[in-house]
Amino acid sequence: MPGTLPEGEPIPRDGALPDGVADAAGEAGFGVYVHVPFCASRCGYCDFNTYTADEGVLSAGYAEQVLDELALAAKVVAPPRVDTVFFGGGTPTLLPPAELARILDGIDRTWGLAGDAEVTTEANPESVDAAGLRQLRAAGFNRISLGMQSVAPGVLAVLDRRHTPGRPAAAVAEARAAGFERVNLDLIYGTPGERPEDFAASLRTVIGSGVDHVSAYALIVEDGTRLAARMRRGELPYPDDDVAADRYLAAEQALTEAGMTWYEVSNWSRDSPCRHNELYWRGGDWWGLGPGAHSHVRGVRWWNVKHPHTYAARLADGASPGHAREVLTEEERRFEDVLLRIRLASGLPLAVLEPPALEGARRCLDDGLLEAGPFAEGRAVLTLRGRLLADAVARDLT
Repeated sequence: MPGTLPEGEPIPRDGALPDGVADAAGEAGFGVYVHVPFCASRCGYCDFNTYTADEGVLSAGYAEQVLDELALAAKVVAPPRVDTVFFGGGTPTLLPPAELARILDGIDRTWGLAGDAEVTTEANPESVDAAGLRQLRAAGFNRISLGMQSVAPGVLAVLDRRHTPGRPAAAVAEARAAGFERVNLDLIYGTPGERPEDFAASLRTVIGSGVDHVSAYALIVEDGTRLAARMRRGELPYPDDDVAADRYLAAEQALTEAGMTWYEVSNWSRDSPCRHNELYWRGGDWWGLGPGAHSHVRGVRWWNVKHPHTYAARLADGASPGHAREVLTEEERRFEDVLLRIRLASGLPLAVLEPPALEGARRCLDDGLLEAGPFAEGRAVLTLRGRLLADAVARDLT
């Protein structure tokens, strides 16, 4: 089940930001995240803020609620343009294409989409069809991210995924035929029972599908999920770090040989990184619409109430759906910048590190975790071994 929200300082009823914060919103880029919290069923490993019809949460009227929050947001910030839009979830494509198009049109009418705006929707392979994909493309969506996770039936069963092993590749073909030039497939590796040959088959399927982008994540077992409960009962073993490392190395080799390049620890691309996610990793500004969505503008971060019913009630009352916020200090912003940028292939300038962190960077260099060439030029860039230990490197640099 979804976890609890962090606490913070109260948000004004109208959602206003502290004095001066909104003045330069989006000068270095601005994104919009739209959270669609509906799923046909809950996967056993998922602790995202999602709900099913069996839990009494229905999608009727949701687009109107998001547009109501957008109208409130328009009174708070006025970015020069919207560079990226990302519909996430949940399963956004459980909403009819016309409803997704209506929200996207509202964003364009409110703030204006840049001429080259990247517009992404997530989808489960079984939640899209050829006709719906054509509608989405006609509405202005130009990128789609499909949750494949695996092609091994046993792995899909452990993860409670509903699609058949062959459906992700078929969905990719349908997306291409609809005019989507940018298609991502998500993989999860390290699931209990997954064999090396299972993951190899998933990689072959991804590469054979012709996608231009791949995200591959190690399975994380979150408290409160069915998967965590099964492991506590001893029904399944916990993930193995050594196995996860082996899977990562297999992904790196296969994807590199297929012409893709890593640009973030868990992401590979032919020539089109996800610009929306890059905005997060580089500390940009974005507004998150929907229950539980997080936003950030120039060091102020806030998050909406989580339950769709509470979200709808707040908006019906003409109030901000914001639950709480925090105003980051310059030191906190620098700390987060280091944590995020070290995960990027471009790395981070050594000049931003304090003396103790710079000593930590030198230790990482000596341990083979940072590339020597970029280091000599003043940048900290992870080696392949460093990517396997990215969290440890980040601690040394902060």
